[in-house]
Amino acid sequence: MKWRGLLSFTLLMSALFCATAILTKAQTRDAVNRVEPSLGDITLLKQKAQNGDMNAALRLGWSYLGGKGVPRDDQQAAKWFHLAATKGSRDAEFALGYLYEQGRGVERDYRHAIQYYSAAAKQGHASAANNLGSMYAHGQGVRKDQKQAAHWYEAAARQGDVTAQSNLATLYFRGQGVPKDYSQAAVWFRAAADQGFAPAQDDLAWMYYTGTAVGQDYKEAAKWTRLAAEQGYARAQIDLGYLYEHGKGMPLDYVNAYVWYKMALAGGDQRGRKTLKSVSRLMTGDQIRIAEERAQRMPALQPKAPSTGDSNAFRNSFSEEH
Repeated sequence: MKWRGLLSFTLLMSALFCATAILTKAQTRDAVNRVEPSLGDITLLKQKAQNGDMNAALRLGWSYLGGKGVPRDDQQAAKWFHLAATKGSRDAEFALGYLYEQGRGVERDYRHAIQYYSAAAKQGHASAANNLGSMYAHGQGVRKDQKQAAHWYEAAARQGDVTAQSNLATLYFRGQGVPKDYSQAAVWFRAAADQGFAPAQDDLAWMYYTGTAVGQDYKEAAKWTRLAAEQGYARAQIDLGYLYEHGKGMPLDYVNAYVWYKMALAGGDQRGRKTLKSVSRLMTGDQIRIAEERAQRMPALQPKAPSTGDSNAFRNSFSEEH
């Protein structure tokens, strides 16, 4: 149940808050996928953008960034985002923050990334606020400041941004930038978990498993772990296997334990190799054969959130708690 567990457009290289960046990147892909203009539309959009149409310039930026209707071209994307930003588009400011942070279409420049994220965040752009918080948390383009990180995470979290909610929860758990408060951590993990955010579901499950700020409840732990595991979140799959292997919150079932450990290993969590060997020693040959067949029939689960990072670095997996 460990995760950079913090996810924004900010693809931070630090072990801290890795998920934050990736999640926001996914939100950007969604924006790109909504724009599929034809070549004729592109010509019309350019005419409108050059005549001062902010939305046309923004659509052109997304089109070039995602290669929708035109060849992918980050420099052209930056050009049109710049034009839209001069007209006050907070979405364009957010996109420019990402491009400067990543060095796509422009020279990488964290200070410019901060400038554009700040402009968008002050206009109420939740993902920009989350990314701005991440940059303060890591001292990228600004002096590291956990209080500022918490401020911007909370601004985004109160708008319903799941990445920010998970990030804010982690700060409360660690007492970074805010007073240590496990109850507030649980509140924000639940807010993100209720929206289907797998890393937060996994974290909330851990809190129920250990009885941290909530009553210890293995069934609730199993419920949230399963929800995360079924989204392809490998660390939750390890924990779900553990719950099956030890009969905590669900019936003892070595076959299902084996299946979920196998899924986690396929998803990139190398701990699955060790846990598979461990549970195999408790199984008969027929049980292993059945488990292998069941694992092969399981649908390939594409993770909706990363399995690395440390939003959950404050704790161990279920198997390491006792």
